Amino acid sequence: MLKLIKPYITFHEVETEFQNIFQSGIFTKGENVKKFNDMIKVYTGADYTFLTTSATTALSLCLRILNIGQGDEVILSDFSFPATVNVVEDLGATPIFADVDKETFNMQPKEIENKLTDKTKAVIFVDALGNPSGILDIKEVCKKHDIPLIEDAACAMGSSVKGMKVGNIADLTCFSFHPRKLVTTGEGGAITTNNSKFADILRVKLNHGAIIYDSQLDFVDFGYNYRLSELQTVMGIRQMQKIDKIINKRNKMKIEYDIELCPYGFQKQKLDDNVIHNVQSLTFVVPKGVNRDGLIKYLLDNDIEATLGTYCLSNTTFFKRKYNQVQPIAKYLEQWTITLPCHDDVNVKFVCDKIKKYLSINGCSSS
Repeated sequence: MLKLIKPYITFHEVETEFQNIFQSGIFTKGENVKKFNDMIKVYTGADYTFLTTSATTALSLCLRILNIGQGDEVILSDFSFPATVNVVEDLGATPIFADVDKETFNMQPKEIENKLTDKTKAVIFVDALGNPSGILDIKEVCKKHDIPLIEDAACAMGSSVKGMKVGNIADLTCFSFHPRKLVTTGEGGAITTNNSKFADILRVKLNHGAIIYDSQLDFVDFGYNYRLSELQTVMGIRQMQKIDKIINKRNKMKIEYDIELCPYGFQKQKLDDNVIHNVQSLTFVVPKGVNRDGLIKYLLDNDIEATLGTYCLSNTTFFKRKYNQVQPIAKYLEQWTITLPCHDDVNVKFVCDKIKKYLSINGCSSS
C-alpha cells in the first residue's frame, strides 16, 4: 500500500542517541528536550516556545490561559480536524463556526466581522492543510477588535507568509508532531508566542503550577504535565535539521501533480502571494461530475491510500445536532476534496495514471 505520508525519520538516524539516553537514565527534561525546544524557537523566530504532548493540549492550554469558559464564544475556522472545536466545547465555551474561502480553504475576515459579539473572547485561525493564506488579514481584524488570535498551525510547521514563519505571526500558535506531520515525535506539540505575559503563565502552567523560590518548588497555581520525552525530542531534532529540504521536495512533487491533474479539472489549493506552503497535505477539489468517494475507493483498491481533505466541523453529528450552524463552503470542501500521497516513495505519474484511468472508466475527460 502506498501511504499518504511516510515519516521523514528512520531508526538508524536516532539509534545512537537512544542508546545514550538509556545509558544515562535521563528520559525527561534533559538536553534533547531543551535542544528541540530551542530549534523550534530559532526556526520560527518566536520569542518563546513551549513543548506539549499534542496540538490538542496546546490549543486547550492557550484557551485556558485566556480564561475562556462558560458563556464565552470562540470564532473558529470550520474546515479542520475536530480537535480545533473540541477544545472549545470541553471548556464550556460556545464555538462559532466561521465559513472558509472556497479556494484557500481558510477563514474569511468577513466571517469574523459578521459573527463578532461582546461574548467573543478569541479567534482560532486554522492553516488548512498547512496553508497560512489569509492569516495577516485575520490578524488585522483581531487587532482592530482587540481579540486574541490563536493560530491552529497543527499542519503548518515550515510554512511562511511574507518571510515570516508560522509561529511568529499570531498571539499564540499551536503545532502538532503527530505521525502524519512533516516533523513527528510520535505524538507531540508546541506553543509559540511573542507575548511575555503569556509566556510567564505558560511557564508555570506547564510545570504543574510551580515556580522555584529560594531553591524550593512553590506551587503558586494549578498546572499540567504535558511534557515530551528525551526519546521523542531526539526524533524531532533529526527532522528539524532537514525540514527545509523536506518542504522543497514536497513542493516539487506538488508541481508534478498540478501538471498532471489540473488539465483534468482538479482544483489545487490556492496560495496568497508571498506564501510558502509546506505541502503538509496535497489536496485537490475534484472535478464536477467525479464521484470523490468512488475515486478514493478505486485508489485504495489499487493500493494507493487517499482520503478527504478534512472535515466540516459544523456538519459533524455532535455539533450539527447541538448548534445547527452548518457552513456551506466548508461542507462543500469536505464533500469534494481529495488528499493524495506525497513523500519520497511516491511515483506521481503512477498515481495520476490510476486517477486518469478512473476518470476514463467513468466517462470523464480533460477540460
